[in-house]
Amino acid sequence: MSASQSSFHRLMRNKGAVAGLVIVILSVLISIGAYFIAPDDTPDANRMVLEVEGQHPGFRINMLAIRKDQAIPETGFFQRLTSGRPSPYTWIPVRSWEFKDSVLLVQHYVDEATSVSERYPLDVIVYGGNRPDHAPWSELAQAIKDKQLFQHTYWLGTDKFGRDILSRLLIGTRVSLGVGIIAVIISLTIGVFLGAVAGYFGGRTDDLVMWLVNVVWSMPTLLVVFALTLALGKGFWQVFIAVGLTMWVGVARIIRGQIFSLKQLEFVEAARALGYSHARIIVRHILPNILGPVMVVAAGNFATAIVVEAGLSFLGVGVQPPQPSWGLMIKENYNFIITHNPALALAPGVAIMLLVLAFNLLGNGLRDALDVRSKI
Repeated sequence: MSASQSSFHRLMRNKGAVAGLVIVILSVLISIGAYFIAPDDTPDANRMVLEVEGQHPGFRINMLAIRKDQAIPETGFFQRLTSGRPSPYTWIPVRSWEFKDSVLLVQHYVDEATSVSERYPLDVIVYGGNRPDHAPWSELAQAIKDKQLFQHTYWLGTDKFGRDILSRLLIGTRVSLGVGIIAVIISLTIGVFLGAVAGYFGGRTDDLVMWLVNVVWSMPTLLVVFALTLALGKGFWQVFIAVGLTMWVGVARIIRGQIFSLKQLEFVEAARALGYSHARIIVRHILPNILGPVMVVAAGNFATAIVVEAGLSFLGVGVQPPQPSWGLMIKENYNFIITHNPALALAPGVAIMLLVLAFNLLGNGLRDALDVRSKI
């Protein structure tokens, strides 16, 4: 059995790591196909129906979809995959309706106790302001019944703007995974390079790197992120870069310590005696032997990046509305915790907890599986 196969079998025997891996894989699949599985597939899941704001999970309401006056261009597959598709309809919540000749009489839902009677011409409902040749009213009425009058369920309720919580939760997975990936790439790139240089060469090089590490380490993470975010501006990519640039110090310290313990061993001395370059010795001979600790740090940084991004978005300096972010969703709905509907803020909080726990469990499993001293 090869080393990679034995590592895989050790990982699969760890139930906690397998559970974490399953959650991570599901999160990745959800983030990729979010706009295809979300009930609201408009860009950023930003369809507002103010009449149904702050509703409990499982809330159901009849909707009338009225075509907008402006023409909505067709959306291709990849555009829908990445950013959703604009809706050609305006949704109106209704209690009841009745067809009368060329108009639709509806009881427009305003709140739990209030409704208002309104009249909508059938051709306006079907065609908006771009009505083609006249069609019989009976055909228009049947078309409305088939496609534009329906019951909609908000499975996790609605926020204070009447947006679907489930859709924003699913699409917000992209932000959490994205900030984790970018932060881990940046932190590993800087941390592994500086830690390897400091640990391998020692001396003044080590002193200089450790001085830099200690300076960055002494500054509170959130304050550094605030400064970088304010310097780079608020936004999606700025948060990723800011979080990544504050997490490399832990990687550098661990890599430095591991290389200190390995560089005097016989296989490193043999590589030097054979005349291999320093870069080859570090990359080909030392780093593969410390892959376990690196993977644990990477998984921990991934989890930390998710929490930091949520905190920044909650404080208003992270991802900006209307783009969905779990931290931003907590900020927008935390008032409901002490009122009548705590689930609106608890849902993104539970999502953050599960994803962070999954990466920590997976990191611990990878550490044990990749330890070359473990028994097969």
